[in-house]
Amino acid sequence: MKASSFHYKTLKEVPKDAELVSHKLMVRANMIKPLASGIYSWLPLGLKILNKVEEIIRKNMNEYGCLEVLMPMVQPKSLWDETGRSEKMGQELLGFSDRNDRKFYLGPTHEEVITDICRQELQSHKDLPKTFYQIQTKFRDEIRPRFGIMRGREFLMKDAYSFDIDENGMNKSYATMKECYKKIFDEIGFDYKIVKADSGAIGGNMSEEFHVLANSGEDTLVFNEKDFSSNLELLEEDLKKQIEDKINNNDFSDIESKHGKLSIMKGIEVGHIFELGNKYSESMGLSVQYNNVQKILEMGCYGIGVSRIVAATIEQNHDDQGIIFPRSISPFDCSLISINENKSNKVKEKSLEIYNLFITNNIEVFYDDRDVSLGVKFSDANLMGNPYQIVISEGNIQENLIEVIDRRDQSKSKIKETELLGLF
Repeated sequence: MKASSFHYKTLKEVPKDAELVSHKLMVRANMIKPLASGIYSWLPLGLKILNKVEEIIRKNMNEYGCLEVLMPMVQPKSLWDETGRSEKMGQELLGFSDRNDRKFYLGPTHEEVITDICRQELQSHKDLPKTFYQIQTKFRDEIRPRFGIMRGREFLMKDAYSFDIDENGMNKSYATMKECYKKIFDEIGFDYKIVKADSGAIGGNMSEEFHVLANSGEDTLVFNEKDFSSNLELLEEDLKKQIEDKINNNDFSDIESKHGKLSIMKGIEVGHIFELGNKYSESMGLSVQYNNVQKILEMGCYGIGVSRIVAATIEQNHDDQGIIFPRSISPFDCSLISINENKSNKVKEKSLEIYNLFITNNIEVFYDDRDVSLGVKFSDANLMGNPYQIVISEGNIQENLIEVIDRRDQSKSKIKETELLGLF
């Protein structure tokens, strides 16, 4: 992609309402644009990254035998009344009526909808087990949306739902999805922890959260080196108070407890998996014929904050110059920066030659062919965060070498043109 054909307008000023680094950098890098409180448009650069996150999730979900569906964002209130969640979720639900005075919600999650589908589609135990998933927009009317897309009202989510004949089957589906999640977050390149969690408004028997480790995280994670990990909110009251006191004193040193030596870290929740049991299937009458009786199905539910992953990646990968994307979800594999190409035909010809080499070999390149200063080109390249910056100059051409800057540590090296593809 040539910069002259792309839409990329960076900002020097930090948005006044931005608190987190990810919010500041995503707006400055022209990835997102605010529309209303907690609601953002995704511009070409941001959408490119978001699509890569989706691809990783979709690929792994499919490999683990999950089946993709797409459910409506608009949901009848009557379904939520069946499970009693109309009152439980309260003001987070954004409701409205159609012209016939039928009441609906914008979907914050889809347990009721998928259960309604399955009570029509799953006729026998031979139809089981099944896991359905979707990647779709959700809306939750947060009382105080903040931190950009980290805690917005509208967001993109991958939600999956498993259906099994008994609890043993549900446990297997849950374990399978946990492994799938590990693969997804490993492939993205996160440093993360899995901790026991509160099931909250979703409910069910047990749940675990996947947290990206970052100082800006809202959640406090407590864990030892072997067999214990938990969200702070789930700890027994004495230990919880002890840890809260340490945090208030900015003391994050290890703690001795009945669980051994505990470490304290901050985390950003990017995934949450639940063993729902029959919470929804029983209240909505989801059962199949099994051994001459109607058997209520056992369910699991599994969420990933797709749009939140982009922000969490930035929180974990940035410096004072901008973003440092892992290649797995970087918008491009490299930035191609030409020096004075408008004054040198040699530079322009070599830049186009390298650009075409990358395109031919399926390497995604952002070729900055704009008529702007070199400082602007490097500043924007650092802000965008592609893994490598390939620099073309007359001096390098005379040496028959290509200059490569590694975005992660800004280290510079010169390599032969024949070695260029080996970077990728």
